[in-house]
Order: sequence, then C-alpha cells, then structure tokens
Amino acid sequence: MLLITLGSGFLVFLMALGLCVKAWPILRLKSLGEILFSSSWHPLKGDFGMLPFIMGTLWVTGIAIIIAVPISLLTAIYLSEYAPKRMKEFSKPFIDLLAGIPSVIYGVWGILIIVPLVKDHIAPFFGVYSSGYSVLSAGIVLSIMIFPVIIHITMEVFHSIPRELREASLALGATRWQTVKHVLLRKSLPGIVAANVLGFSRAFGETMAVLMVAGNIVKIPLSVFDAGYPLPALIANNYGEMLSIPLYDAALLMSALVLFVVVIFFNVVSRYILHRINLRIS
Repeated sequence: MLLITLGSGFLVFLMALGLCVKAWPILRLKSLGEILFSSSWHPLKGDFGMLPFIMGTLWVTGIAIIIAVPISLLTAIYLSEYAPKRMKEFSKPFIDLLAGIPSVIYGVWGILIIVPLVKDHIAPFFGVYSSGYSVLSAGIVLSIMIFPVIIHITMEVFHSIPRELREASLALGATRWQTVKHVLLRKSLPGIVAANVLGFSRAFGETMAVLMVAGNIVKIPLSVFDAGYPLPALIANNYGEMLSIPLYDAALLMSALVLFVVVIFFNVVSRYILHRINLRIS
C-alpha cells in the first residue's frame, strides 16, 4: 500500500518530466522569453509565440473569477448563516450536480444560450458588435463551472470557525450581518482566498467548454467582446495534426507544460493556505 501511495503521488512528477522532455527541442532553439512573450504564431515559419494564447487564458479566467467570486461567496454566506435547514438540504444536491455535469454539456449550453445572449443583447447594449463567440461568453460559462468549487470550500472554512465567536458577537449586540462581516469574514479571509485560488486553477485548465465558445482566433483580446484562444483550446484543437512541421509538437507540449506549471503553482498555494488555517484552528 505504501508503494501504491508513493506511485500515485509520483505520477505528477512523471507527467512534469514527460512534458519537459517533449518540450526540450523548442527550448533548445528558442529562448523562454521569445516563446512566452512573442505574439507571432506561424508554425510554417517556425514562429511559436504563445502570448495570444496566454492572454486569452487570462482573459477568460479573469472574467470567470470576477463573476464567480461574489456570487459564490454570497451563496456560501447564505447557506452557512441564514438558510433554514430545509433550504440547505434542497440546494446542496443541485450545487453538487453542477460539478458533475460534463464540460461538453456546458459548452453546448453556452453555444445555445450564452453566445446568442452576448451577440444580440449584451454587446448591442454597449454599442459593440460581437459574434457572441468571445472571452466574455467563455468566462460566463466557466464561472458557472467553478461555482461548486468555491462554494463548498468557502462553506467548509465557515464551518471551521468556532460557534462561540458568533455567539459572543451576537451577545455584544451585533446584528447577524455585522457578525458575518466583522467576525466570520475576517476570520475566514485566508480560507476564502484559498477557495478562490483553487477556483482559479480549476478555471485556468478547463478545455472543452471554453474551446466551444471562446472563438479560437489567434490574437490578443482587447475587450471582453473579442474572440480569444486559450491554451487548453490550442492543445485540444491541434495536437495530433500537422506534426510533420518541425518543432510543432514541441511547441504544443511546451504550452501544456506552461499550463501544468501554473495550475500546480496555484494548487500548492491554496493547499498551503488551507494547511496554515488547519494548524491555527488545531
């Protein structure tokens, strides 16, 4: 059992090693700065600048976080502090269901509902033309996908706050909202940050739903109504095709390595914050 446990944990390092080995040919010929900060993506000419894909990923993820964080936080506060028991029992299965729906279903739903909504209503409201396939559409779909992650972790953090603190605040004459604002949120702030970081890492690596609604045009988005081309969509769309082009395979696996490193980094940061919270509580 020890060997199986160590082997399971070691898979992460094997994945990183495999990506590094496969990406090495392009790293040997081009500098890391040229790969990450160049906006020229012309595989036939040997140009593999990943800046448009990185920016597309950041746009989509940023929009998703901006939408998801306040809604998820208010939902967690309501379910933890205000909702009656029957409401909690009724809503939790639906929140769990959001986490279990396949991403391709989210993508189809985004094409049928969100893309026309952005094209026909949101973009015209701001006096802008948009095809609907944009980073805004991808961000809206992605925000719904990460609701369960942020809500569940935030509620767990709220439940870890001793009940005595709430009772002491109420005994001093504070209202329930003042208790939530000055006691619950203040004590839970590191955990809330960790929940949002985990949501960010979940959103950063999402592929299918984003691929279907982001537009997939190789350019740096200048507004939320522009199409984008996130890194996961680049890999899913192109891996296995045109691999006869020199360095094309290595460039795609280099983009996978960048995605892998970013997701691992944010997961480690969030786990560290949660570990510090558990140590403080214990």
